[in-house]
Amino acid sequence: MSSSEQSSEPSSDLANERSGNPPPSLKRVFAFGAVYLIWGSTYLGIRIGVETLPPFLLAGGRAVIAGGILYLWLRLRGVPAPALGEWGRASLAGVLMLSLGNGLVTWAETHVSSALAALLIAATPLFVAALDWWRPGGRRPTRPALGGIVLGAAGMLLLVQPDANSVAASHTLGVLAVLVGGATWAMGILYLRYRTGARHTALFGAQQMLAGGALLLVASALRGELHTFELASVSARSLLALAYLTIFGSLVAFSAYNWLATNTTPSGLSTTAYVNPVVALILGTLVLGERLPWLSLAGAALILGAVLVMSWQSPPRPGPSPVAAAAPPAKKELVVPTGST
Repeated sequence: MSSSEQSSEPSSDLANERSGNPPPSLKRVFAFGAVYLIWGSTYLGIRIGVETLPPFLLAGGRAVIAGGILYLWLRLRGVPAPALGEWGRASLAGVLMLSLGNGLVTWAETHVSSALAALLIAATPLFVAALDWWRPGGRRPTRPALGGIVLGAAGMLLLVQPDANSVAASHTLGVLAVLVGGATWAMGILYLRYRTGARHTALFGAQQMLAGGALLLVASALRGELHTFELASVSARSLLALAYLTIFGSLVAFSAYNWLATNTTPSGLSTTAYVNPVVALILGTLVLGERLPWLSLAGAALILGAVLVMSWQSPPRPGPSPVAAAAPPAKKELVVPTGST
C-alpha cells in the first residue's frame, strides 16, 4: 500500500463513521468473514443437500434461481441488457465452471466426503498455473510456481489414496470427478482471463449462473433425476441446504467477493485459496463426523502449502468469483479463487 493510500484511509473511515456507514476496514472484515465461512461451508451444504436431492438437480437449481434473482435485480436497477456476444462468452464460462466444475463436484460428494472434495479443489490454482503454461503461447511459471506445482502434485498423490472405509470404485470415481471439475474450473478461469470482455461484472456472473445452471438441469433430466425425484422424499435439512447454497453461497458471498476484488490486495484475496478448505475440513469433522486418514491430511498440508507459496510469490492474474463463477472486474488484478459456487 502506498503512503498516499495509507494517509487517505483514516479520513475515509472517519467520513464513513460520521455518515453512519461502516468504515472500509470493518467492511473488509465482514466481507472476508463471509467469503471464508460461507464458501468454506458450501462443501458441507452440498454434502447435506445430496443426501436426498439429486446432485445435478441441486447444482442446476441453485444456479438458475440465484442467477435469475441477481439478473432481475440488476436489470431493475438499470443495468443495461447484455449483448448477444456476452451471452456466448458467459455461457462458455458457465459450462466450464458451473456445468462441469460445480456439477462434477456436487455429483462427487455423493461418493466422497465434503472435506476431501474441498481439499482436492484447493489444488485449482495449481491447475491454472499448469494449464496457463501448456496452452499455445503460454507463460512458463517462475521457479517458486514450479516448486508449488510439484509440491501440490505430491500432495494430491497422498490425498487420493483409496479410503478403506468406502467402496473403492465409487470413491475413486468421486475423486476423479473432483479433479476433473477442478481442471475445467481452471480452464474457465483462463478463458475469463484472456477472452472475456464483460461490461458489468455482476451481470456477467448472473449470466454464467443461468447458462451453466440450465445445462445442469438438462443433464439432470437426461440422467432421469426428474423421473425418480419425489419432493416428499426430500429431507428438511436438504431443502435448507439448497436454500443456504442459493442465498448465501451464490448471492451473499458472491457480492462480498466482488466487493473485495476492488477493495483489497491480490495477496489478501489469495488467502481464500487456503482458508476455505480448512473451514470445510473443520465443519465436515464437527457436523458430519468426517474423518480423513493421516496420510490424506499430510497430502492436504502439502497442497495448501503449495497454494500458499504460489499465492505469495507473485500477484495472480484475473480470475472469477467461485461462488457464482463471476467474471472479474475490468482491469483489476484478481487471485484465482477456489471453492464451490
